[in-house]
Amino acid sequence: MRKLILQALLKAPLTERGPDDAAVEALAQELDAAARARLGRSLSIREVDAGSCNGCELEIHALGNAFYDLDRFGIRFVASPRHADVLLVTGPVAKNMAEALKRTYDATPAPKWVVAAGDCAINGGLFAGSYAVANGVEAILPVDLRIPGCPPTPVDLLTGLLALLKAGNA
Repeated sequence: MRKLILQALLKAPLTERGPDDAAVEALAQELDAAARARLGRSLSIREVDAGSCNGCELEIHALGNAFYDLDRFGIRFVASPRHADVLLVTGPVAKNMAEALKRTYDATPAPKWVVAAGDCAINGGLFAGSYAVANGVEAILPVDLRIPGCPPTPVDLLTGLLALLKAGNA
């Protein structure tokens, strides 16, 4: 036991190298400025897991950690679709989630956008054709933006949201 403790004390900690702070900060500030120009306020996002493996959720949750900390830019995740501008949908839409996803979309006020985050949300991913899924989000809702990846990185998510706000979709 002492040997393990000594090794743990002498080794450098295994930590992930953080993203380039200046680049992430510039991207997040540009995203906030685009949201304020487009909406007159900050961006509110409602994340919906429609049946994913949670890989995309891990990357989405990383947007709130100390590396990215989106709250400092006014970009926030909300608990109700009634307060959201963007529905960020992950995973292939499970047949049991199709109706809930439609109701969530209907409860979101206009202008609203739907973002399919990850390969599964775009086309069903490796679950495509399964008896339990309705494939990608587009089979249920109109999709304004597709962010590919398995899973997409937090920077990919930020870049996609910025492209959405700069585009003419409404």
